[in-house]
Amino acid sequence: MIAGFSITSLLLILLAGIGAGFVGYAVGASSLVSYPALLAFGIPPVLANASNTVGVVGTGIGGVMGARKELKGQAVRSITYVVIGAFGGVAGAFLLLKLDPSVFEFAAPVLILLSSLIIAINPRGRMQAKQAAADATAQLKHIEATEATEATEATEATEAAEATEATEAAKRATTPTAPHRPPEQLVQPMSQDSWWVWLGVAAVAIYSGYFGAGAGTLALAVLDAAKIGPFHKINALKTLIGTGANISASVVFIIQGAVDWPAAIMLCIGCFIGGYIAPPITRKIPANIMRAAAVIAGIILTIDLGLKTY
Repeated sequence: MIAGFSITSLLLILLAGIGAGFVGYAVGASSLVSYPALLAFGIPPVLANASNTVGVVGTGIGGVMGARKELKGQAVRSITYVVIGAFGGVAGAFLLLKLDPSVFEFAAPVLILLSSLIIAINPRGRMQAKQAAADATAQLKHIEATEATEATEATEATEAAEATEATEAAKRATTPTAPHRPPEQLVQPMSQDSWWVWLGVAAVAIYSGYFGAGAGTLALAVLDAAKIGPFHKINALKTLIGTGANISASVVFIIQGAVDWPAAIMLCIGCFIGGYIAPPITRKIPANIMRAAAVIAGIILTIDLGLKTY
């Protein structure tokens, strides 16, 4: 026994962490796996939620490290989002600890259901579809431009057969030397952000510190609605918000002694492993299947907790 846990229990928490890291990478809903796993081992809801926040910190840090290319050139916005996330995480953590525990127990089923619905709506998938459509449009324009150039060259060659040297010069001047590539899409300047974007980011950060399940998808939805930039860039930015919130909330939970350390440590190790092995595996599994599994799991958990609470 280690701090009240058997070796078998700790290994099961580690496995739950691997699953949480895997699901977190795939559909952004790690807490839908890790939080109920901690409840299953008899950890009280508030303590389980605080320990869960500490456990999933590793996943966020790994995500930020893996997104360095997407975050390049966005130092000011990145720092700003981390700071907002940190303050929001502290606020959410204090709400969790200072409010009566029954408030969280009452709200947890609703929050889990909200997370499941957000995953079902799938703003991340819509962003990817929009990005693919934009890339396809740019490619189509390139093909049309190439065909038009070739047609023009053929006409010029027919009409000016006697002016071979002039025709060849015209070809060199009009024929592209390399395939046309659309300019890289950039994140808009922060000065162009609408006022409500900052409120939305702050709200997501507070939610991350208080509960967190589905917070990444919420952040993505806010940044998408604000049209801040292309999918791969705002996906990296939303990770910063959650990472800042989870780290600061974890500090509060640790100071307040609200962390079950054996469970949190094993969960953190598992989340790291799950997040690390997820990319090569998820490429072979249809995203809709994984998203549907997360939604079904969330609904089942909502019903289960609701029956116990209400």
